Amino acid sequence: MARIIINDLYKTYDSTEAVRGIDLDIAHNEFLVLVGPSGCGKSTTLRMIAGLEAITAGEIYIGERLVNDVAPRDRDIAMVFQNYALYPHMSVAQNMSFGLELRKVPRDEINRRVAEAAEILNIGELLERRPRQLSGGQRQRVAMGRAIVRNPQAFLFDEPLSNLDAKLRVQMRTEIKKIHQRVKTTVVYVTHDQVEAMTLADRIVVMNDGLIDQVGTPQEMYDSPATRFVAGFIGSPAMNFVPCRITTNSDDLKIELGDGISLPVPAERRERYGGAVDREMLFGIRPEHVTEKRAHTSADQVDFKSGVEVLEPMGIDTMVFFSIGGTEICARSQPRAVSPVGRSMDFTIDMGQMHLIDPETDLVV
Repeated sequence: MARIIINDLYKTYDSTEAVRGIDLDIAHNEFLVLVGPSGCGKSTTLRMIAGLEAITAGEIYIGERLVNDVAPRDRDIAMVFQNYALYPHMSVAQNMSFGLELRKVPRDEINRRVAEAAEILNIGELLERRPRQLSGGQRQRVAMGRAIVRNPQAFLFDEPLSNLDAKLRVQMRTEIKKIHQRVKTTVVYVTHDQVEAMTLADRIVVMNDGLIDQVGTPQEMYDSPATRFVAGFIGSPAMNFVPCRITTNSDDLKIELGDGISLPVPAERRERYGGAVDREMLFGIRPEHVTEKRAHTSADQVDFKSGVEVLEPMGIDTMVFFSIGGTEICARSQPRAVSPVGRSMDFTIDMGQMHLIDPETDLVV
């Protein structure tokens, strides 16, 4: 189990910079998730930690050792891939033990580790089967078991659940979290799925265009995004963004959204937003903070009215779509409280949960 430190890391392919000078300090036993869209540099970063990609510049430490020039097999890490990479002619037990056999680990020790990993992963009854006899979830467990028996300093996961169906992905997320709680080790996990990142991570690293936009706990990412990209990427459904203008009347500030909708800025944010008066800005609010009209529980809640354009029933909630100034908004409402499409509906918005974004810098004010 080891701390991983990345200093000023770059990866360039010809004239394309895939990773552009990132710094990370991954704590001992931490579960860190790299998340972002395709092409953001997250898998390239993971492969450089593993030694599968040569770095262009920078330093990577695993434990106390600089591993820039250390071969992958000598870095004492274990990697779980998207495609499982199991040997089809070997049994589950043989797949899990093969790496240990290459390292000349004694047979008694191999058997002990395989049995222990199989018990953790609940695959003891599968040890004599071949990969073709396993489901996708079982194959993923075997791939994880092969990593666990290594007892490495760190586990690296490269989008391990992307080949599974939606129900199995949810199940495997829970299993991976349970395994990390039981087998404490440093984990670096790559995914493009922000729900996966939120549910698994101790800390999340949001990457965008080869750079790190923000590092923080899942709750920090949700409550206090640093940029428009993070605000829009974290959270499902995504945050609403509406062009707005800040206006002032005496000591009060207002958010002018269009269609005659004017919303008060919470008192504790007036000083913070004072520099944005009379500027074109973006108003950000998550769907769960725009609901059907409800009794107010704080002074920051405000009511307004708009016409319903689309309804998306989700069972426990219904997503209500309407427009303000030509911009589509999504609200999360109780199913029995929504108005029919084409009718007007009363909404309550919690302005204490708003975000104000400078469109010139894409930074949250």
